[in-house]
Amino acid sequence: MCHDDDSRPPSPPVVGEVASHGLITLTAADGNAFAAYQAVPAEPNGRNVVILPDVRGLHPYYEALAVRFAEAGFHAVAFDYFGRSQGVGQRGDDFDWQSEIGQLTPEMFVADARAAAEHVRSLNGGPTFSVGFCMGGSHSWRMSATDIGFAGCIGFYGRPPMVEDVVDSMRKPLLLLVGGNDQATPVADFEALDARLTARGLDHEMYVYDGAPHSFFDRAFAEWQPACDDAWVRILAFTDRLG
Repeated sequence: MCHDDDSRPPSPPVVGEVASHGLITLTAADGNAFAAYQAVPAEPNGRNVVILPDVRGLHPYYEALAVRFAEAGFHAVAFDYFGRSQGVGQRGDDFDWQSEIGQLTPEMFVADARAAAEHVRSLNGGPTFSVGFCMGGSHSWRMSATDIGFAGCIGFYGRPPMVEDVVDSMRKPLLLLVGGNDQATPVADFEALDARLTARGLDHEMYVYDGAPHSFFDRAFAEWQPACDDAWVRILAFTDRLG
């Protein structure tokens, strides 16, 4: 898994008020009903985010992250991956995601992300971005090759091999936020992906945080606070540029 059970995301540079937040249920076009967490800003910036969690699905870290994005002015929805097998009920930290994750297909991620994007656009008609972490980071980048209509696709610590089959079909801008000491994925893999995207002429940005580990975007990691702060700056600049 990506973040520890007690991990929580760092705050954005400027923290605003949140009008509302809480659990909701969404339904994909294939009939899948799945849990999501919605956060609505008191002072909207006109942009939306759809959050793709790590392998655990809708863990409290990602519920808190939706609130952090709302504090930054975004309408935000984080969604769960396991509605088809686990329903919409909340799960404990002992959830056996390893036995579930292999049942998911790229088509399922797209169907559920589409439903989440449609929902958040019903709240605010502005540009919508995907942002994901670990496995969700890879699938966020994959959204660049879909027709969901994301304005841009952001990923933390994704795995370039997971996007290999869709790189040539990517159309939407990408933001890659990479731990320089990510033991799960060598930086060389990201450099190769960066070179391939550059050769294609695809609008993208990649930032490597020297020495930062996998899952550095955590308020408990005081050592990596500058990286967390900079990642927020990059996200805000990327979404502002494309919004």
